[in-house]
Amino acid sequence: MIYVVATTQVKPENRDAYLAGAKECIAETQKEKGCIYYDSHVSVNDPNRFVVVERWATREDLAAHARSPHMKTWRALSAPFKVSPTEIEIISDGNVERM
Repeated sequence: MIYVVATTQVKPENRDAYLAGAKECIAETQKEKGCIYYDSHVSVNDPNRFVVVERWATREDLAAHARSPHMKTWRALSAPFKVSPTEIEIISDGNVERM
């Protein structure tokens, strides 16, 4: 089992556009092979900090997700909305890897 926690800080003026695109990306991702859970959450302390929590059956499923066409599109679309690059933590068997 692979868990992913991805945290993104969004520019306040781009929040609505980010949310619209994220909804489409989430819907497509939830259809992917090996996707057990994938959803976005908003920080209770900062309405412009989004945390995506993911759970994948295998590392290979996660790798396929990263290469999927909708993720490539989402990365390009969302880049100008962000304050800084998304921080991604991959968690497996109690070990944390940084991407």
